[in-house]
Amino acid sequence: MLFETVVLLLPFTLSLARPPPIIDDASPPRATVYSGCKVNNTVALTFDDGPYIHMNNISDMLTNASAKGTFFVNGHNYDCIYDKKVAARVQYAYEQGHQIAAHTWSHPDLSSLNMTEMADEFTKINDALLKVLGIKTPFMRPPYGSYNNLVRQVAYQMNQSLVVWDLDSGDSVGATLQESEGNYTMAIASRPANILALNHETVKTTAASLVPFAINALQNAGYQLVTVADCLGLDAYSYQADQVGTWDKSWFCPEDEDGDDN
Repeated sequence: MLFETVVLLLPFTLSLARPPPIIDDASPPRATVYSGCKVNNTVALTFDDGPYIHMNNISDMLTNASAKGTFFVNGHNYDCIYDKKVAARVQYAYEQGHQIAAHTWSHPDLSSLNMTEMADEFTKINDALLKVLGIKTPFMRPPYGSYNNLVRQVAYQMNQSLVVWDLDSGDSVGATLQESEGNYTMAIASRPANILALNHETVKTTAASLVPFAINALQNAGYQLVTVADCLGLDAYSYQADQVGTWDKSWFCPEDEDGDDN
């Protein structure tokens, strides 16, 4: 399966000079790209590539620390989001008040796709989030942080903004736990107004050790740990049903021949 790599920023660094969101008035219209938070004294801890086996533990650690996180999830990357156990994970995090947003269906480099292929990646994960959680998300993260004007055009058509990051823990590109902790320590020492941090819930050491380290270090530095939506001062969802979805036989990944429901 695919892991994130960094294409927008050098690994292990915090971007201190943050440009405002990119809004291009040229035709055709393109989605806004957020590369950092806007609300002072906030940190958005984000977790990519799930829903994976560590999702519940990460959710619990955040909740127990009175913190919130944001999970950018795939439809069929490590697991099929429609499998009962996998759907239960994302529902668990959502019901704890963490934000759930889109990370494409199968984790491709969107900039390598044509418009039809790209729209399919957006539509399938958005449909899954509507079925499983009863939500429509206005936020998506392109895999690898890779996007071009066509990606922004399709995102705009889907009523979504792109969210990248200004701090990379480095967990998906071979950083040791100590190096990832060092990235947070250096970022905190520079005392930015806010931080939008990239992590991966698929990395065992991130779930077991980096998350509690980051929570403790950031809170001790006086930051509020909030969702991406809260750190941007925006709504987390453009639609929310009264309750999450209930599994049925229509929940299956098209790549799975027999609609496995394990």
